[in-house]
Amino acid sequence: MQRIYEPENLMEGELLQGMLASEGIEAHLVGRDLVGGAGELPIFGLLGLAVDNDQAEYARELISAYNAALPLSGDEPESFPGTLVC
Repeated sequence: MQRIYEPENLMEGELLQGMLASEGIEAHLVGRDLVGGAGELPIFGLLGLAVDNDQAEYARELISAYNAALPLSGDEPESFPGTLVC
């Protein structure tokens, strides 16, 4: 097992874990159970995604592609009803 990525928060970790699972990579979200004690534990380095050694390189490539992705132009609505624009 190799720790390949440190997500910023639990939501990003679960999103990436699901993305990797959809590509056939079993990833473990290390530190998930420690997030509740964040008031007493150091926050940085608490979470990590770990995968099998033979899948580590492919998993890193997928996460790099995810981090480099940009939203599609024209994909956002012209206005957001019910949202205050400041």
